[in-house]
Amino acid sequence: MPYTPILGTLGYVLSPEGKKVLLVHRNARKDDDHLGKYNGLGGKMEPDEDVAACMRREIMEEAGLEVTKMSLRGTINWTGFGSNGEDWLGFIFRIESFTGEPFTENEEGTLAWHEVDTIMNLPMWEGDRHFLPLVFDDDERMFHGYMPYKNDKPLNWSFERF
Repeated sequence: MPYTPILGTLGYVLSPEGKKVLLVHRNARKDDDHLGKYNGLGGKMEPDEDVAACMRREIMEEAGLEVTKMSLRGTINWTGFGSNGEDWLGFIFRIESFTGEPFTENEEGTLAWHEVDTIMNLPMWEGDRHFLPLVFDDDERMFHGYMPYKNDKPLNWSFERF
C-alpha cells in the first residue's frame, strides 16, 4: 500500500533583528489537539500549490504577513501524530523577512513575539524540542527527520543533514 501522508508546512517567523520568533499560543478552541501549546504557523497544502506557496499562504492567513524571504530548514515525517494518529510530512521553514504587521490573534489563538533563546521554556509538543534547535542554528544544511508518535508522545527522533 502506498504511503500517503498529509502534506503540510510549519513556519517560524523571525523578527527583523532575528532575536525573536512569532508563535501562536493555541488557546482559542477547546477541541484543538494543540490546546495550550505554542507553535509555529502553517497548515495543510492545497492541491494547486507547491510547498513554498503553501507556506506563504499560511503565513498570510494566520499572521497577516507577506513573506519576502524564507528558507526551507528541513522536513519531518511524523507518523501516528495527533488524536487521529495521522501521518504527516512537514516542510519546516524559517521566515527571515516579511512585510506587514502581524495579527495579535487568529482563529487558533493569540500571536506574540518570543525570544528565540527562551522558547524551549514554553509549553509545546514534546517532539518540537528535538527539531527546533535545527531550525534556528547557523548550519546551512537542511535536516530530514523521522519522528513516530503514539498517544501524543514521540517514540523516537532521528535525522540527517545535507
